[in-house]
Amino acid sequence: MAEVKKTIKTKTTPKAVVKEKETKAPVVKKLAVSTGLSVPAFDVTGKSAGTVTLPKEIFGQPVNKTLIAQAIRVYQTNISTHTAHTKTRGEVHGGGTKPWRQKGTGRARAGSSRSPLWVGGGKTFGPRYRDVKLSLPQKMRHSALISALSAKADAKEIIVITGLEKIDPKTKVVSNLIKNIGSLVPTLFVIPAKNENLKLATRNIARVSMDTATNLNAYTVLACKHILLSKEAIEKII
Repeated sequence: MAEVKKTIKTKTTPKAVVKEKETKAPVVKKLAVSTGLSVPAFDVTGKSAGTVTLPKEIFGQPVNKTLIAQAIRVYQTNISTHTAHTKTRGEVHGGGTKPWRQKGTGRARAGSSRSPLWVGGGKTFGPRYRDVKLSLPQKMRHSALISALSAKADAKEIIVITGLEKIDPKTKVVSNLIKNIGSLVPTLFVIPAKNENLKLATRNIARVSMDTATNLNAYTVLACKHILLSKEAIEKII
């Protein structure tokens, strides 16, 4: 009888698979990305003090123009006093007697000498006093302020000033500072807390004002051309 040779098949791994197992993709470590914006910094004399990085969560957010417009409308409405007030014919003193009889005189009929058609009478459709107060939810006020600060940072209109807490109460110091750094009016100083020296130094300069970081709103931020921000006030915004 002829011998039958049995062949045993062994499993072989394809070359392509072996290559995939042997060559692994290298692990790439991502570098930490900066989360802020760099703005120039100056001291109280106007000399350069390097740059300061602003937090992106406050100064680097998308600008919501619709929300900003709504916030400005609320602030402007609340600023207006609406105190102008004119009297109607019912509020003017006198005029209770009919000037002449209704018929037979040849003149136009009249019921009161305080009619708007008469001199000394009431006013028709004149301004009236009204107490109008609009409100904005806290989250919307917060978002509007963030958008306003981000718009200022994007326009390169924020400058950091160091040493404002030790400034002398002299108008000349602030005037030279604004001149040396090239700031345009109206200018707003933002400080961490009330500073009597800075208040005395800015009160005699037209279109230069100051405010604390916790009292900022979208209207005051956008009403000025440049914001001179104290380095210590950055942490207290919002």
